[in-house]
Amino acid sequence: MLTREQMAQRVARELRDGYYVNLGIGIPTLVANFVPPGVDVMLQSENGLLGMGAFPTEAELDADMINAGKQTVTARPGAAIFDSAQSFAMIRGGHVDLTVLGAFEVDVDGNIASWMIPGKMVKGMGGAMDLVAGAENIIVVMTHASKSGESKLLDHCTLPLTGANCIRRVLTDLAYLEIENGAFVLKERAPGVSVDEIVSKTAGRLIVSDVVPEMRFQ
Repeated sequence: MLTREQMAQRVARELRDGYYVNLGIGIPTLVANFVPPGVDVMLQSENGLLGMGAFPTEAELDADMINAGKQTVTARPGAAIFDSAQSFAMIRGGHVDLTVLGAFEVDVDGNIASWMIPGKMVKGMGGAMDLVAGAENIIVVMTHASKSGESKLLDHCTLPLTGANCIRRVLTDLAYLEIENGAFVLKERAPGVSVDEIVSKTAGRLIVSDVVPEMRFQ
C-alpha cells in the first residue's frame, strides 16, 4: 500500500504550472511538500492564505502562520493574507483550478461524503461544501477501505453527502481511479498491489482493463 507521503507525491503529479490549488485537511496538506521542480503553483487555504509553502522546519516555525486545519505552514514569496470572506469568494467564484480533498466515502455517481459520521466526533464541514460546489477539478485522496476492512468506494454513499456528482478522480492507498459513466475505472495500482486485491476491496462497480500499470516512485 502507498504511504501518506507517496499518496501526496502521486497527487502532486497532477499539478500544472500556474494552477491555484486548495489542499484539504489531512493527507492533501502533504502535497505542498512534493510540488514538482519547474512547476509554479499558488496554494490556497480557506482561512485566508494564498501562496502557502511547505511545512516549516523548526527554525521556520511561526505559531501564527497556520492553514485551515490549524497546522503551522510557511508562506512563499509573493504570498497574500486576507480574511476568510475573500478566501471563500475566490472559491465560490470558481477561481481554484484544482482541489484535493479527503473523504469517508465516494460512489460511482461522483458523490462524496466527507464531513459527518453519525455518532462520532469529526472536524465537520469546514470549507468542503464550498470547494466541491465551486471547483470543477477535484481529486479525492483517502484509504481504499476502513480500519475494519469495509470499502469506501461504493455504488451509493451511505453517509450524509458533502456534494453530489462532483468527483471524477480518486487516489487511494491501493490505486488511482477515475469515475466514468457510473463506474470506477482502474487506471493505476500501487506498487506490489494486485488487481485482485483492488477488486476485492472495491464495493462499487469497477471497470478493469487488461493491463493496469503500477505507479512509479523515485
